[in-house]
Amino acid sequence: SPPGLLLLTSFLLNVKENHASPARLVCDNRLIQKYIVEAKDMEKRVGQCQALPALSCPAVLPLVDFTFQQWKSKSNETKRREILCDLALLVGAAAGAQGQVSDECGARQLSQLYRHANSFFLLLQTFSWEAGHWEPSCSPHSMEQTHITGIFLTYRQLVQGKLRFFFHDLAKVLCK
Repeated sequence: SPPGLLLLTSFLLNVKENHASPARLVCDNRLIQKYIVEAKDMEKRVGQCQALPALSCPAVLPLVDFTFQQWKSKSNETKRREILCDLALLVGAAAGAQGQVSDECGARQLSQLYRHANSFFLLLQTFSWEAGHWEPSCSPHSMEQTHITGIFLTYRQLVQGKLRFFFHDLAKVLCK
């Protein structure tokens, strides 16, 4: 089964009535570690693809770096919205790049990255601490990238950084 489907299924199997709780994903640290390893593997595999062309239409990628102090000062809802904005840009970048890559190796890796990022995007939309739903009206800090490998680097940094810390913060609340 596709990894994105596994992610979504593991989440849905652990949803509690009337209160979405990504219990297993958040409480079992091995799962986020698994997704970090997969992100590193995708980045490594795309680096092994032969002569990937530069993107003729640059991918717009989120700037996903952050300081720990800034991160700690934000509410979980603010963190979730920020990650959703980052994921929205990444999903769009992967989709746009897929249309520009004819190389089978690169296309396969982009397709996998798209599925993973989109699964996280869909998952994070399913729970919220504030009234209302996420609106795609955010404007995260971004950069343009013409190298396909930059999309994979950004995804790995997002999973290793913001997503991992976000799940760690949620675990403090949900896994007592």
